[in-house]
Amino acid sequence: METVFVKILAAALAFSQVAVNPGAVKTEFSRDRDQRQVTQLLQAGCKHMLDVFAIENINIDDLIETAMNDPQAVGGETNKEFRGINFGDLHAAYRQFCKRQETAKPAVDLGDVIDFYNKATGNLPDHNKLNGLRLPGVSAVLDGSGRHFADMFQDNQRSSWISLNKVPVHVRNAFIAAEDKRFYQHKGVDERGLVRAFLNNLTQAGRREGGSTITQQLVKNLLVGEDRTYERKIRETIIATRVESTLGKEQILELYLNSVYLGRGSWGIERAARNYFDKSASELSVEEGALLAGLTKGPNFFSPDRQPARAQGRLAYVLGRMQEDGMLGAAENARLHGRPGLPSLPAMAPNQRARRDIGFHFVDEVTREVKTVAGVTEAAPESYTIRSTINPQLQRATEEALQEGLFQYERDNGRLEFKGAEANLSQAIGRIEAERKPNEKRPAWQQALISARLPLYDVHWTPAVVVEAPASKKGAAWHVGLADGRIVPLTLDPRTQRKLKIHDVVLVHLSGGKGKAPGRAQLRMRPEVQGAVVVLENKTGRILAMAGGFSYPLSQLNRTTQAARQPGSTIKPLTYLAALGKGLQPDTLVSDDEIALRPVGARARGGREPEYWAPKNYDGGGGGVLTMRAALENSRNRATVHLLDGGIELKPEASLNRICDLAVEAQIYRECQRVYPLVLGAQPVRPIDLAAFYAAIANEGKRPTPYVVESVERDGQNIFRHQAASVMIKSVDPAAFYQLKTMLQGVLARGTARSIARLSPYVAGKTGTSEDENDVWFVGFTNDVTVAVWLGYDNAGGRRRTLGSGSTGGAVAVPVFDPIIEAAWAHVASKRALAPPSPEAARQLSCNSSDLELNESRRRSRTAFTECFRLDRKGRVIDTRYRLVSRESDRQDRDEIPIRGRSERAYAFDPSRSPWESPWQGASQWRPRRENEWRGHHPRGFHASRRSNFMYRR
Repeated sequence: METVFVKILAAALAFSQVAVNPGAVKTEFSRDRDQRQVTQLLQAGCKHMLDVFAIENINIDDLIETAMNDPQAVGGETNKEFRGINFGDLHAAYRQFCKRQETAKPAVDLGDVIDFYNKATGNLPDHNKLNGLRLPGVSAVLDGSGRHFADMFQDNQRSSWISLNKVPVHVRNAFIAAEDKRFYQHKGVDERGLVRAFLNNLTQAGRREGGSTITQQLVKNLLVGEDRTYERKIRETIIATRVESTLGKEQILELYLNSVYLGRGSWGIERAARNYFDKSASELSVEEGALLAGLTKGPNFFSPDRQPARAQGRLAYVLGRMQEDGMLGAAENARLHGRPGLPSLPAMAPNQRARRDIGFHFVDEVTREVKTVAGVTEAAPESYTIRSTINPQLQRATEEALQEGLFQYERDNGRLEFKGAEANLSQAIGRIEAERKPNEKRPAWQQALISARLPLYDVHWTPAVVVEAPASKKGAAWHVGLADGRIVPLTLDPRTQRKLKIHDVVLVHLSGGKGKAPGRAQLRMRPEVQGAVVVLENKTGRILAMAGGFSYPLSQLNRTTQAARQPGSTIKPLTYLAALGKGLQPDTLVSDDEIALRPVGARARGGREPEYWAPKNYDGGGGGVLTMRAALENSRNRATVHLLDGGIELKPEASLNRICDLAVEAQIYRECQRVYPLVLGAQPVRPIDLAAFYAAIANEGKRPTPYVVESVERDGQNIFRHQAASVMIKSVDPAAFYQLKTMLQGVLARGTARSIARLSPYVAGKTGTSEDENDVWFVGFTNDVTVAVWLGYDNAGGRRRTLGSGSTGGAVAVPVFDPIIEAAWAHVASKRALAPPSPEAARQLSCNSSDLELNESRRRSRTAFTECFRLDRKGRVIDTRYRLVSRESDRQDRDEIPIRGRSERAYAFDPSRSPWESPWQGASQWRPRRENEWRGHHPRGFHASRRSNFMYRR
């Protein structure tokens, strides 16, 4: 039975061994055979302690007698360390092990003591790990402009190593005086220090003393942990003795000074010196060193920032101990002795450790990349300077746009539910009001809100605290207070009101507030839907911004680099690029009629022909003919699939092979699944790889290699510098890439992204929606950057949740893209029209102004654009208009609706079937005739659940 007294005697057994014979500590005893030996060890330990008590001039018998007569006289109710102890048992044990008297009833079962001791000493950490150990350093991560952005460090280790010989003697002495006066005399455990701590704890209320030596504190910090248990104390006692037998005192002190936590996020004296005094530890004065030494007892309790009076008293204590122990020179003694009252706190640097609230997924990616390219880890003892590619302003804008876009989607679709406040500040407000200073004018709720540490530290909505609730349903509105002191009304629905209470902290979006008007606050809630955005610099591959999800504290998965989702129609440009590379022109006519393809590799069984794949358009309509440009702009599935039949190669299977080869060459996929649904977005892709492919389109075929680390320095020396690694996609010439770029420009001007048609002179891109609206995308590029946006539910653990009917790339992803590209123009590169073809591409192209005759809502209108046609070797335009569709078929289609003047055949349909009449055309749909049979041909790995196996709609 592990009573408190059993644990105390087990700890005494450990102490007895290290005190009497530290070289022969035994870590396991037999419950049956070794009870006599344990008794002898406890008796020897008690004799050793009695000798120490004698040295300290303490009559232990009088102390025991006092405790027996009046237990409240030795600490009272406030003394937690002695709660649960029966002082009768204590007296019996004292007689048994210290007086060696026979007792009728032993105070404790030694078998229980042995069991607890054996459990505590099992699997002790290897003390030899401390020999030669260099603690993890802090690496500084700089942004793309060379300014400090973040620190990279191992959890709870932000140290900067300094050799002991660089630490001034008076600073070393300050720590020894404050923590371990007999550091150079003891062997890891100081019995006299334990006696003093025991007596102080026994007779005085207030902060407890531990009596631990510097060696024990080092073991606690680096080997056994800080849990306040008897098990940890037993392990710490034994290992401290072993460390003393392995390391010299100077090594122990050096490790301690580099590992001790001193507040302000500082592990180690060098880091603390820079954070508190903006100087190296080698330059610390006596007072500065004494102040840091005093913080070891409790960095928060004695914080000079929050508790200056306590810090001042602690400084006086450390300086007094140094004087008593003869650790100061004559000049310092005279200066300190002549100073009246408490010493003043030394001048300190401002506490400017502002919490970073952006770029957490990005810094994780820096950590992963720097391990690969330079072998640097968070646990590396050296401190590195890592130059990253991030643009902080664009990063913030990217996170804000994604977070707001995710919220807006769920709100607009009725999927939001308020599940509770982010925090409640009632207790903090109560403490502030109880400790209010006379000159403090700010209300308690404002002070509490400013000091609050909210769980979603990277969500860029405004924290607000509820300060007023309506007295009744017909009462005044809810009001919230902001960190700047304003109080504004809060818009709430009745369901949410029932879940709020006074002093709850919520996240809000502020609107209005012009002039003297305070404005209003609109509640924001955590969405369940997720998203990812990556912003890539086209020429270099530098990742300028990256948002891997709604909030890093909620999910550390970086969905831009660590997750693959079905791209839907954003993969279609790959097929059109292959067709353009084979010589087709943007005005080449292609059928939008039904098409059925025999599955690749399928064989007849039992005389039965295998079921064919027959894709459908998103809107279920189609038919007739249209140009390749119109097919891509309006994301027509069947027209895209028709390109496989003679548009790229003569046979569909050969065309599919060509597209797969191009996908691998463009590094969209490492391995391409050769099934026809690939061309409509069935094979999942990472957003970062899709962004790099679109950047290659912007670059006319030069695909950049995305990266986040520019360089790594150690001690001022470069150990790594990124080398440009763009790769030319050689199987398609620049002319085809430029033609594709103009077609993607039309997606904004007239197609599925026409909600941002105003950007079409400057941006090209493509929307995408996978089957059943599982994933929505928009990938767009300018001359300078590419932005890939994905939204969807994680669908982890077998749970499948779609975005819902009508949720397409054009409706959901494009609104997220819009503010991000505006921020890119503000912070990265100016807004410029898309560049004309390069000289190499221009030699193969003839670009002329054309116009389309549109039929929207049965009204005629024209829109001008520039179309580029490939030239033959003699400089003549290659006419491929009727390569895939006969003139007769085209004429028949035109005859259905007469049109006047020059026009694009793409729009010569009955308006009831026209692509622009459908609100969204961004998605892919599949329809096999018999789903179960087609499943046998579908590659494993496409699906996340049984129902979504092929993403087909029957």
